[in-house]
Amino acid sequence: MSESGPRVDTGARVAPPTAGQGRETGTPSGGDSERTLPAVATDAARDAAGTTLSGATRKRPRFRPSRVPIFVWVFGVILLGIVMAAILAPLIAPFEPFRGDLRARLAPPMWIDGGSSEHPLGTDSRGYDILSQLVYGARTSLTIGLVALLIGATIGTALGLVAGYFGSRVDEVVMTVVDIQLAFPFVLLAIAVIAVVGPGFGVLIVVVGLSGWVTYARIARARVLSLKEIGFVEAIRSVGATDRRVILRHILPNALSPLIVVSTLELARLIILEATLSFLGLGIPPRTRASWGAMIGGGREYLGSDEGWWISVIPGIMLFLTALGVSRIGDWVRDALDPTLRHD
Repeated sequence: MSESGPRVDTGARVAPPTAGQGRETGTPSGGDSERTLPAVATDAARDAAGTTLSGATRKRPRFRPSRVPIFVWVFGVILLGIVMAAILAPLIAPFEPFRGDLRARLAPPMWIDGGSSEHPLGTDSRGYDILSQLVYGARTSLTIGLVALLIGATIGTALGLVAGYFGSRVDEVVMTVVDIQLAFPFVLLAIAVIAVVGPGFGVLIVVVGLSGWVTYARIARARVLSLKEIGFVEAIRSVGATDRRVILRHILPNALSPLIVVSTLELARLIILEATLSFLGLGIPPRTRASWGAMIGGGREYLGSDEGWWISVIPGIMLFLTALGVSRIGDWVRDALDPTLRHD
């Protein structure tokens, strides 16, 4: 027997083990740190995917702040400020969001003639402080966006993995449901659900969350099908791995990169969707939670006038910066995780 050990015919070239790895055998023996056949099959499958593996561990590129574009830092700081404002809303807000003062009705922001530091961003037609509603509205928008994102990502990824892996009737059923939801206008679906169940914070989270699961299902299914085409799944199953282990330990990690990118882009869409439903009166009930969409809708009659324009403009600017920041950072994450665009 040679020093490098016998070769195992797995359909692809397997690199010889380094010192301390032992022989490539079916079962480990003694105190040697030996490679098992599943590991060899996994190496062969990855070689078929175009990834050359050897006994040495591949070094990951280090994170270098100098390589991060300036716009990522700018929007990152803006988003960090919005998140901190949402977390510290009770400490930042000068008033309760729905504490009205009719004597200060339609007070302008402090940088306009007639404004005061008591209401830095002015008040609305009912005397509600704009700054207080703004920071509490950030808490509402981010909470709904993140929880709805988690719901949609979990359901969509699970169904997409199952549909792509098992195929046949399971795939047909899942993709039929996907096509039905894509063909049905979501606003009509939201109106129907809210009309039957009634408006509420929890109902809005569920409705918004179910609006985006189809995206994750299609991406996860496509990723599974691509892995099956290169023999990755068959190589793992040939050594006796269960379906659950194949899906959770081998397929899901290889599908995370595109799903993470979609999640960053989907978050912006969900925040805008929540604001849209609140603007139309289909979101959170009035005087229960502050919402940027409800603020924009409440001040739309003052747009174009010299009085009260700030009621809709200021929350509109915050919604624009939040959605743009999340979207641009999502684009950067996509480029950073794409090996064809990575420069080490």
